[in-house]
Amino acid sequence: MILVTGGAGVMGTELVKGLIERGFEVRVLDRPGTSIEGVDVELRYGDVSDPKTLEGAFDGVDTVYHLAAVIIAHDPEVFQIVNVGGTRNMVEGAIAAGVKHFVFVSSASVLYPFTTPYSESKRECERIVSSQTAMKYTITRPTLAYNEYGGLEFRMFLDYLERFPVVPFIGTGKALKNPVHVDDLLEGFLAVAGNPKAHDQTYNFSGGEAISIWDLAKLMLKHRGKKRPFVPIPVWACKVLARGMATVMEKPPLTWNVIAGIIQDANLDHSNATRDLGYEPIGIHAGLQDIWPIEQVRGA
Repeated sequence: MILVTGGAGVMGTELVKGLIERGFEVRVLDRPGTSIEGVDVELRYGDVSDPKTLEGAFDGVDTVYHLAAVIIAHDPEVFQIVNVGGTRNMVEGAIAAGVKHFVFVSSASVLYPFTTPYSESKRECERIVSSQTAMKYTITRPTLAYNEYGGLEFRMFLDYLERFPVVPFIGTGKALKNPVHVDDLLEGFLAVAGNPKAHDQTYNFSGGEAISIWDLAKLMLKHRGKKRPFVPIPVWACKVLARGMATVMEKPPLTWNVIAGIIQDANLDHSNATRDLGYEPIGIHAGLQDIWPIEQVRGA
């Protein structure tokens, strides 16, 4: 039995389908009101930040995949409540129930030299998972995930690029990214289940090709059949603007979280995942051609 938190989300649903196809029995834990279409799976409602709602969720479970997390929030305390508190509750509940293997989905941002409330929460989550000794663990660190539907950060970046006729660009765009196709990311997740090589390991699930975020933005627009001029905005000016917005807006569009994500490298080495899991991701050029073929865009 495998328990998947956040299993009713876009990524979680695909993971659940893959696990079932591989013969695993799966239970999904997600928020009330969520559903999974076309999947024969046990769905339980709960809130990872409230341990009372987790009672019984771990019964008979051998492995936990903990995906549930908050990525975007204007209140930094939310990251502590849901990400840190939720992970602590999941780990404690799993240990109490005798779970053997805990798989935690972290973030490439834990390696940022300039931290954010989100990256700090994920660092603390990793510490919680890796410091316990009652069960085996695997930590995965995806980079920027994408397919034709998202993920969330990829879609937000694309929406921003397409919104303006002239794109204000934070900094010089030199930060190296290594986006990962959702299909490759899922293959990595699935390769962890029931695999003793993955015990007590941390894997970077990056793509197969590094690219500057400036070039990535240009490539994304090209595959959407669009062109936009970019205007670099100094990072210091973006920080000043973000602070000003925070004083007068409840949900400012520009925040330190956004700035930090643009200006810092997320080009992680996935060689140990290749060695242990057979992880062989495609590069961003091939990935974007897969989801938005140039010929199809031009013919549209």
